[in-house]
Amino acid sequence: MKSIFKSGVLALAAAALPAVAYAHTGAGETSGFMHGFSHPVSGLDHILAMVMVGVLAFQLGGRAVWAVPATFVLVMALGGALGIAGINLPFVETGIALSVIVLGAVVALNIRASTAVAMAVVGLFAVFHGHAHGAEMPENAGGAAYAAGFMIATALLHAVGLGVGFLIARFGERQGTFVVRTAGGLAAVAGVGLLTGLI
Repeated sequence: MKSIFKSGVLALAAAALPAVAYAHTGAGETSGFMHGFSHPVSGLDHILAMVMVGVLAFQLGGRAVWAVPATFVLVMALGGALGIAGINLPFVETGIALSVIVLGAVVALNIRASTAVAMAVVGLFAVFHGHAHGAEMPENAGGAAYAAGFMIATALLHAVGLGVGFLIARFGERQGTFVVRTAGGLAAVAGVGLLTGLI
């Protein structure tokens, strides 16, 4: 049982490796595609939420495997357009933190929502993530290249979540489910830390 728990912790930690801080800064590469690509992997909040989308899609199976992540990416692009256009959206950081809590809890509790409901939930949260990416686009970044960067990075993080689900499932149905749900619980706890400013 300890080894299974360790595997869940390690899987979650591996997914979060690119982020050492909760930050949405313009530091570092500030032009076009590379800055857009680096933005989703620059903060623990984005990484956890996007990986949890992939894990949720894995849990639901069927067409949810592609429909849920695709919904997130497409709606996130709309949110990004709002941010780039300077259209204000209230409670963006709160919405992002809540996305980590809710998605982590859904995975932890193994809630068997329909694909349509899952698409609606991830779509709602995608607006906040997209707005954060768009609003923080540097002035010297090319809009289309920047957007392509953060959309591709997001899709890759979803793929990581799906991959984590598939790899953990190799433990067997019972153990794999336990590890996936433990990873969701850890993500939800991290989300509470993000929401309260403890992380």
